[in-house]
Amino acid sequence: MTHAAFPDLRLRRTRRTGWSRAMVREHRLTPSNLIWPLFVCDGSGAEEPVASLPGVSRWSVDLAVQRAKDAVAAGIPCLALFPYTQAERRSDDGAEALNPDNLMCRAVAAIKDACGDDIGVLTDVALDPYTSHGQDGLLDAGGYVVNDETVEVLVEQALNQARAGADIIAPSDMMDGRVGAIREALEVEGFGHVQIMAYSAKYASAFYGPFRDAVGSRGLLKGDKKTYQMDPANVEEALREVEQDLAEGADSVMVKPGLPYLDVVRAVKDAFAVPVYAYQVSGEYAMIEAAVAAGAGERDALVLETLLAFRRAGASGVLTYHALHAARLLNA
Repeated sequence: MTHAAFPDLRLRRTRRTGWSRAMVREHRLTPSNLIWPLFVCDGSGAEEPVASLPGVSRWSVDLAVQRAKDAVAAGIPCLALFPYTQAERRSDDGAEALNPDNLMCRAVAAIKDACGDDIGVLTDVALDPYTSHGQDGLLDAGGYVVNDETVEVLVEQALNQARAGADIIAPSDMMDGRVGAIREALEVEGFGHVQIMAYSAKYASAFYGPFRDAVGSRGLLKGDKKTYQMDPANVEEALREVEQDLAEGADSVMVKPGLPYLDVVRAVKDAFAVPVYAYQVSGEYAMIEAAVAAGAGERDALVLETLLAFRRAGASGVLTYHALHAARLLNA
C-alpha cells in the first residue's frame, strides 16, 4: 500500500469534528449487540440485591417479566436467565434441573407469554445451579466430574427448557460431546428451530466469584472446575473446542470471560467467521463498579468503551450486566 507522507497526510484531519469521526468509525455498538443476564428467584414481588454485584438483583418471576419488558423497550434482543435454586432443592444429581415446574422453566414461560417473539430467551444448560456440590456435572466416587453420564442429564435439561419456550439453549458445562447430543435430541423432539449458543471457550477463571454468589453456589463448590473448564494459558485449544461445537451443530459460540480474552474472540472470529459472543462476566462488572465507587472512572464512559472493545475484537454481541444501562445510553 502506498500512502502520502506528512504533511500531505495528516491523520488528525478526520478526527477534527464529531461528524467526521462518525463517518470513519470502524465499529459500532447498538442495543442489538447486547444480551442481558438476569438472575431469577422464588417468591412474588421479590427483589434480592446481590451484594458483590452492586446494582444487580435477583428477581422473582413476575418482576423478571417486567425486566423483560424494560429490555424490549430499550431494544435489547435477548435475555439470559440463571436461577437461584434454594438449598433444599439442590441434590448430588441436580435433579431439580429436570423439573418442568422449576424456577427456570417458570420464568421462561412467563416471559414468553408476556413478550412473545419481541425478545429472545437464552437458557443456561449446566448442573451447577442445581447440585449440592456446586459442580456442573455428576461426580464419581472420587469426586471427578464424569462426562458421558453428565451429558445424558444435560440433554434432558435442554429438552425441559425447550418445552418451556426457550429460544436459545446455551450449554455452559464444557462436557465433551454435549452440543451434538443436545442438537440431536432437539431435532427428534420437534425443536429444530431452537438455537444452540455453545459456551465453547469457557475458561477456569478467577473472575466468576460474584456470579456464584448470585446463583448461590459459591459456598457449596467442592474443589475447582479445572478438569473441564479451559486453562487460561491456551488459545489453540479454544479453536479446537469451537471447531468441535460447530461440527456438532452449534449456531453460535461464546468466549468467557470477556475483556481478558479479547485475543481469543479475535482468533475465533478470524478462524471460523461465525457469530461469536463474549460474556463480560461478574468479576469484570464488579471491577467497573468498584472503579466508579473509588472515583477512578466514570461509569457511562467505562461501560461503553469496554463494550465497544468487544465489538472491535470481533464479537457479534456481549452478555453484560450493564446491558440495560448501556442500551439506554445508546438510545439517548
